Amino acid sequence: MRRVILFMVCSLDGFVGGPKGEMDWESRDEEVGRQLVPEFQSTVDTMLLGRVLYQGFQQAWPAMASNPASPKELVDFAHWIEDTPKVVFSKSLGKVEWKNSRLVSVKSDDDIVKEVTGLKRQPGGDMVVFGGARFAQTLSLLGLVDEYRLKLQPVALGSGSPLFKSRVSLKLVKSQAFKSGVVALYYQPAK
Repeated sequence: MRRVILFMVCSLDGFVGGPKGEMDWESRDEEVGRQLVPEFQSTVDTMLLGRVLYQGFQQAWPAMASNPASPKELVDFAHWIEDTPKVVFSKSLGKVEWKNSRLVSVKSDDDIVKEVTGLKRQPGGDMVVFGGARFAQTLSLLGLVDEYRLKLQPVALGSGSPLFKSRVSLKLVKSQAFKSGVVALYYQPAK
C-alpha cells in the first residue's frame, strides 16, 4: 500500500511558518539537501497539495527550472517537481493548469478521505505532502499521514503557523543531526 509522507520544515517550538507565514528563518544547507531530498525522491511518485501551496509552487518552480542562474540542484529539483504528478485539493479552484496537475474539488473532509484512501490503494510509490499548514493539519487530523519527516531548524519563533492544531501521538523511527544544527526527525503515528 502506498504511504503519505508529510515533509515539513519546522522550528524548535513547532511552527512551520512565521506569524505572517514567512520562511526566512529556514537555513539552507547543502548537506541537508543532498541527504533528505534524494531520499524521498527515491520512493515518491506523487505530490498532494492544498490550493495555497499549489499556487505558490506553480509560480516558483517553473521559473526556477528555467533560470540559468539557479544552482544545479535546485534546477534538478524544479524539474522533478514539474514532472511529478500533483493532486491538488481545493474548495475554491475551478481548474488547475500546471503540468501534471489534477484537481480534487473538496466540499468536505470526506472528499479528502475518499481521494487519499483511494490513492493509497492504487499501485505506485509513496505520496509526499510538502506543506501548506492548513492542508497538513487536515491530513494529520484525518489520520491520513503515514510518516512525518520533519526538518527541525535550530530556531524558536515564539509564534506563527503551527504544524499541529490537535494532539497527535508519534513514534520516533529515525533521526539524523547535521553540522548546521538541523535535525531530520522521522515519525510514524503511534498505534
